[in-house]
Amino acid sequence: MTGLADIEAAARHIAGHVVRTPTVPSPGLTALLGAPVTAKLELLQRTGSFKARGATAKLLSLSAAERAAGVVAVSGGNHGIALAVMAAALDVKATVVMPRTAPARSLALAEEAGASVRLTDGMDSAFDLVTRLRDEGLTLVHPFDDPVVIAGQGTVGLELAEDAGELTDVVVSVGGGGLIAGVAAALRARRPGVRVWGVETEGAEAMSGALKAGGPVRVPLSSLVTTLSAPSVSQLTYDHVSALVEEVLVVPDRDAVRGCLELADHAKVWAEPAAGCLLPAARQVVERVGDGARIGLVVCGGNTTPSEIMGWATTFGLL
Repeated sequence: MTGLADIEAAARHIAGHVVRTPTVPSPGLTALLGAPVTAKLELLQRTGSFKARGATAKLLSLSAAERAAGVVAVSGGNHGIALAVMAAALDVKATVVMPRTAPARSLALAEEAGASVRLTDGMDSAFDLVTRLRDEGLTLVHPFDDPVVIAGQGTVGLELAEDAGELTDVVVSVGGGGLIAGVAAALRARRPGVRVWGVETEGAEAMSGALKAGGPVRVPLSSLVTTLSAPSVSQLTYDHVSALVEEVLVVPDRDAVRGCLELADHAKVWAEPAAGCLLPAARQVVERVGDGARIGLVVCGGNTTPSEIMGWATTFGLL
């Protein structure tokens, strides 16, 4: 299990490479949800999401031989962008494997940063290909199944604990579980009374499926939220979530897209559906907790385009 010392060490290592993102009260979201809301704005992070933290922590941990051989990652979007950009900044050659369904903008950004981008038909085959490339000698920078990456993502929780006012509940999006594992570990150490809740979208239910099964299982993927679409969580992230997280809630894609529109309207931030899903989940948390709820939201990323959001919103009849 990742501990506070691991996360504090990661914070020291990555400090010169990533942004200490703002942690701010949101009057607009407070009015919308009927409870005080504080937002941790990781969409303002370098590369547009929290993923830069874990990628940087891992890259800085490599040996000279590993740096020379190069690194490889599998990604639905944000992890690939982060690894490509941060590897280029640290002069490490990167290969990124993405499904063809990944956002076109994510593919372009990874290529523009200098990474070699390999495309597959889906996330299952993407994970299979990256395993083969690892076996051929590249160092795998896993998006979540790595204690160094989890410690890097945990610096989000460390900053939230240091910078936020009083909180009762923090809501975190879940893909493979690296972010929520690190955030929960940091908050359990720094603010032990705060409950941590996860949120997934329907058709990307790897962690909730694992919690039901008692361990990691492969799940079918159908959500439009590719950045949350891990085919399974790892034993490592499952162990953290099962021990440290209150519950993983599941919301429809439609509600995640509506959450993006609400974040733009009420919080004045441009977020992707992986962050938009926080709002329907936060509504559930406020209903359960009742009076006295003080909500923290980890707004994890903003790597989406107006045309993508408008297209989804039109499809779901939200405009």
